[in-house]
Amino acid sequence: MLNQTSPRCPAAEPVRAALLPAAVIARHDTSGPRYTSYPTADRFVEAFGWADYTQALRERRHDGAAAGAVLARPLSLYVHIPFCDSLCYYCACNKIITRHHERGDEYLALLAREMALVAAEMGAGQTVGQLHLGGGSPTFLDDDQLSTLMATVRRHFSLAPGAECAIEVDPRTVDAGRLGHLRALGFNRLSLGVQDFDPDVQQAVHRLQSTEQIFDLVAHSRELGFESLNVDLIYGLPRQTAASFERTLASLGRLAPDRIALYAYAHLPERFKPQRRIAAAELPDAHAKLAMLARAQAVLAEQGYVDIGMDHFALPADSLAVAKRQGRLHRNFQGYSTQPDSDLIGLGVSAIGKVGATYSQNAKTLEAYADLLGQGRLPVVRGLALTRDDLLRRAVIMAVMCQGRVDFEAIDSAYLVDSRRLLAAELDALAPFVEEGSLVLGAQGLEVTPQGWAVVRAVAMVFDRYLQADRSRARFSRIL
Repeated sequence: MLNQTSPRCPAAEPVRAALLPAAVIARHDTSGPRYTSYPTADRFVEAFGWADYTQALRERRHDGAAAGAVLARPLSLYVHIPFCDSLCYYCACNKIITRHHERGDEYLALLAREMALVAAEMGAGQTVGQLHLGGGSPTFLDDDQLSTLMATVRRHFSLAPGAECAIEVDPRTVDAGRLGHLRALGFNRLSLGVQDFDPDVQQAVHRLQSTEQIFDLVAHSRELGFESLNVDLIYGLPRQTAASFERTLASLGRLAPDRIALYAYAHLPERFKPQRRIAAAELPDAHAKLAMLARAQAVLAEQGYVDIGMDHFALPADSLAVAKRQGRLHRNFQGYSTQPDSDLIGLGVSAIGKVGATYSQNAKTLEAYADLLGQGRLPVVRGLALTRDDLLRRAVIMAVMCQGRVDFEAIDSAYLVDSRRLLAAELDALAPFVEEGSLVLGAQGLEVTPQGWAVVRAVAMVFDRYLQADRSRARFSRIL
C-alpha cells in the first residue's frame, strides 16, 4: 500500500554514486533501458511499416490544418549520417566505415528523396524548431556536401527563427575553417566526441586526437558565436584508471563546455562486433567504474555544473539546466531536451522517428534503405502504434526520468483514469525504493530523492509493462 507521507524532497543534486549504500548498489547492479522512448525501440514490430507511417504523417497534416499552424504539434528533425573514416572500437552506433567520401553524394541524393516523400505526405514547409545531425560522423561530409544537405532541408522544411541546429562533430575531421562553414550554414550548437583525453586510452579504443586540438576547436567555436557546446565523455573504457580519469576531468574543467554527456561504456561484444577488439582484461571493474562516476559528479559539482540526471550535466545558464529548474525538461531519442513533446522526423538509414502516437524506424542497411526509396516508398521497416496503456505509462516514465516526480492528479486529468488504482501493483512494487531511501511515495504522488537519481532508471523500469512481462534485460546497458 501507499506510504501516506507526502513527497516533499528538496531540490538537491543527486548523491555521488560511490556514496550509495552497499545494499543499494547490490540491489540495482543490473541492466535496464535508458528510456529515450517508451515503449523502447526493442519493442518495435515489423507489422508497423511504411503505410502506417504514411498515415501518421497524413494525420499530422490534417490535425495541423484543423487546429491552425500555430497550434500544430512542434516538429524536430533528426538526420542520420552513417559514415566514418575510421572505426572506434567502443562504438555501438549504426555506421559505415569508408574513406570513399564520394559515397556521401549518393547518400545525400537518397536523403533528398526521403525528404520529398515526407513533405508530400505531411505538407511542405513545416516549421522545424530543432534539427540534429548525428551518426556515424556527420562531419565525414565535406563542406560542399553539408551545404547541399542544408539546402535540401530548407527546400522541404522551414527552420524557425532561433531554431536549435546541432551537429555531432568528430574533432579529427574539422578545423577552424570548417567550424566557420558550419556556423554559416546555420548550426548554432556543437557536440564534440572527445570520450577521453588520455592518449593511452585513446589508443586502446582506436581514437587518437590531441588535447591541444580539442582546446583549439572549442576556442574557435566560441569566437564564431556557437550558442552551446557539448562534450561527450565515456567512463569505463579500457586502460582508464582513477589517475588517468582525474587528469581527463581536470582537462574538462579547463575546457568548460556548456554541457557534458558522461556515458558509461557498455561492453557487449556479442552484440557489437567492433568491441571484440577491446581487451576485456584492460577494462576497469564495476567498482572502479562507480568510483569514476562518483568522482566526476563531485568534480563537476565543484566546477559549477548542474546534474541534469543520469549522464547529463550543464552550466546553470545553459538552456538544459534552465529547463530542469522550470520543470520543462523532456526526453527523446537524442537524450534530454529542452523542446516540448514534439513530433520527430527521423531521416536516413536506421533513423527513428515519432509522429503522434507512433514510433517508426527506417531500414538499418544502406542497401535496404536505398531499395525502398527506389520503389517510391518511405523506408520505414518497423515501428509501433502506441496503445492508451503505452501513452499513460510513457507519461509516468518520462515524468520520473525528467522531473523526478509524478503527480497522480495531473496524470488522472490528462488520461481520464484513476492512476493509483490502475498502477496499484507497480506502486506496491516501489516499496523497496522507499525503504532504501531512493523514493518518497505518498497519496498525491511520488518523488525521487537525491540518492534515487543514481538509480532513476530502476524506478522507471517498475512501470515498464513489457519489461516486467519478460524480464529479459541482457540487451540493455548496466544501470550502475
